[in-house]
Amino acid sequence: MHDLRSEFPVLERLAYLNAGTNGPVPWRAIEAAEASLRRQLQVGRSSADFFEEMAGRGDELRVRVAGLIGARETEVALTGSTTDGVNAVLHSLDLQPGDELLTSEEEHPGVLAPLAAARARGMRVRLAPFAELANAVEPDTRMVVCSHVSWITGKVVDAAGLAASNALVLLDGAQGLGAVPVDVGELGCDFYAASGQKWLCGPNGIGYVYARAGLIDGLRAPWPGWQVLDDPHHPLDSPLHPDARRLATGFPAHHQVQWAHAALDVLEEPGIERVQARAIELAAALTERLEGRGVEVAPRGRSTLVSFVVDDQAAALERVLAAGFVLRDLPGTRYLRASVGGWTTDEELDRLTEIVAG
Repeated sequence: MHDLRSEFPVLERLAYLNAGTNGPVPWRAIEAAEASLRRQLQVGRSSADFFEEMAGRGDELRVRVAGLIGARETEVALTGSTTDGVNAVLHSLDLQPGDELLTSEEEHPGVLAPLAAARARGMRVRLAPFAELANAVEPDTRMVVCSHVSWITGKVVDAAGLAASNALVLLDGAQGLGAVPVDVGELGCDFYAASGQKWLCGPNGIGYVYARAGLIDGLRAPWPGWQVLDDPHHPLDSPLHPDARRLATGFPAHHQVQWAHAALDVLEEPGIERVQARAIELAAALTERLEGRGVEVAPRGRSTLVSFVVDDQAAALERVLAAGFVLRDLPGTRYLRASVGGWTTDEELDRLTEIVAG
């Protein structure tokens, strides 16, 4: 995908294998953000026209993301991050002290911190192995909160098994959205929280949350403000939006929204499904290369993450960085993690394997 690679200046200097933290930034995204900032500098940002355009572009972004995950526009709200989406859902539900929330032993702090806060309010939080979550759901489990794709190993959750239970299901899609195909209907989840800065190559500060249509009417607004009101001109008396916008945590800045749109343009030109398929294929190829050289790779699923065991994390990370590779270590584990994108090349995988296997 040479044309795709040419969109990302960082790839001229580095083998960028860390979209699982922050995706590479495309030229067009910076140009779009800069144009917005220059307009704000020269014309101002307080006119009704500017505000209406900002809100309109935000709505257009919701439409685009809804299309990416097989949802309706009315089922998607803008947030600031995956964690914002997790918190929004947990605070919108009528959870009661004693309700059980089930999660896995491989969750990111973006899930565990909100669950810790729920536990402090009296909910029970129970952990189970990621691969066994579906079988760990009990009759009194109120909700399952877990990753779609494990940020540690790249395993993919048994979404069908979870959907078959009576518990509500909230999936953390930080390593899902933009990385692998996502269809919330096929997943059978009730909620899906994700971020824009990782595999969609957008800015930090924009995230998305999906809520299944049949549940929305009973949800509270977790972050009351202008953005959740159906009639913001009468805020004391206005009902909430009748759709997922009641879960919104604020308004992203205009230049962030423009960046997000431009990054989506870049990914959609070759076809985001094609970009995802290429990344998944390359991640499997990296796994095969590493294992063929005797490197232990964490059990994983059909995803874009490859975590492998190293004897000395700090030394191994320093070695790959010196060779021009951007990966990350996973504290508390023995792994370095490679986030393989559709922009990655076979040559980069060969070089990384040589460096790691020695």
